[in-house]
Amino acid sequence: MLDKIGKLSNILYESYSEELLSSSLGTFFKDNFGVSDFILDIEDAVKAVNLPNRYPIFNNDKYLGSLEFSSMDDNLSQFLKICEKFISIKIQNILLIKKMQKDVNYHDTMKNIAKIIETQYELKYIIPIIGEMLDKFFEDYLIYIFLKDDSTGISVLSYPNDCKDENILNITQNLQEKELISEGKTYVLPLICEGKYVGSLAAKSTEDVIIAKDREYLEQLSNQIAITINRANVYAEILKHATLDALTGFYNRHQLESRIKQEVSNAKRQHAPLCGIMTDIDYFKNVNDTFGHATGDLVLKTIAKVIRGQLREYDIAGRYGGEEFSILLPFTKINEAQMVAERLRKMVEDKVIDISKVAPDSEQKEIKITLSLGIYEIKENDSEDDLIKKADKALYQAKNTGRNKVVVNYD
Repeated sequence: MLDKIGKLSNILYESYSEELLSSSLGTFFKDNFGVSDFILDIEDAVKAVNLPNRYPIFNNDKYLGSLEFSSMDDNLSQFLKICEKFISIKIQNILLIKKMQKDVNYHDTMKNIAKIIETQYELKYIIPIIGEMLDKFFEDYLIYIFLKDDSTGISVLSYPNDCKDENILNITQNLQEKELISEGKTYVLPLICEGKYVGSLAAKSTEDVIIAKDREYLEQLSNQIAITINRANVYAEILKHATLDALTGFYNRHQLESRIKQEVSNAKRQHAPLCGIMTDIDYFKNVNDTFGHATGDLVLKTIAKVIRGQLREYDIAGRYGGEEFSILLPFTKINEAQMVAERLRKMVEDKVIDISKVAPDSEQKEIKITLSLGIYEIKENDSEDDLIKKADKALYQAKNTGRNKVVVNYD
């Protein structure tokens, strides 16, 4: 018996995770007590198999979990009574480590959401990033973010692209401000900032009911998300009256659209050629996910600098949204625009970006990126929207046929 206790003591000492402890105990009980199947069930976690012999583990009357066996004899029962205290202490330590790690992950998530608004103000760019952060944090939950449409007052799904849960759809459409809906595996919270309802956050557990601690996490995260959305709305309103994008120094989306109308009108009136180029940074999301948003901002600034260096004084560049840039080339035919685009593509491809200052914790100190570009030359019967729309169509083709290339839309 003492020999077995010694072996168990070594296993408990060396096992630093639930998975490793479960595997090591399984081997131990098989070798020493002939148990063919074993499950360590911590905090009633859902397991694929429920075995017939269950030995609960307590600490001061608090239930921690159980050891489940395919078979149990008197020798095993006696051994477990002797060693129960040792096992319970180990399980307690594992639960504490898991809790501490989740708290660390929670604070990292809160911090990263707060950082987004420092450089991003477009909801269509912000919300997917937030959604992916929550998906990563709540691994066993399906996360949905709805935004209120001010013109209709209806909540519209913003993340992910689809929701097939009719219950969640029904709840979010009828959610009253400041109302929390908790229905076992479903938890829905309104997103409220400065007394204003801006949307809702829904979580659906794929395993057990949503526990109280996770509901607390969701409530605190919903407050941070509501603040971020509200600030984005305020920034967007301010930027309607501004002309330049703060990050790149290019025209912002609103001013760019105004310049497009002017240039299309001028080109038609003067019967002069006008080309539009739409660009998109390839795999930009991977840059943000891998190296952080500060690196993503550095990439955007670097691309803007490369573009600025290749344009004439009367050419026009704007940040169309996220990682997309638009370029207007007045008095330029399609073959000339193609040369400009190809030159840009090659310069970006050859550019080495030093990220050591903005991502000091990264082992990788330099990165390289590529651009996909689409080009279109305005035709006499085209509308003002067609220049960018058809250039964007060519960009879409470039991205779907390999990236890091220039595609011309001859319409």
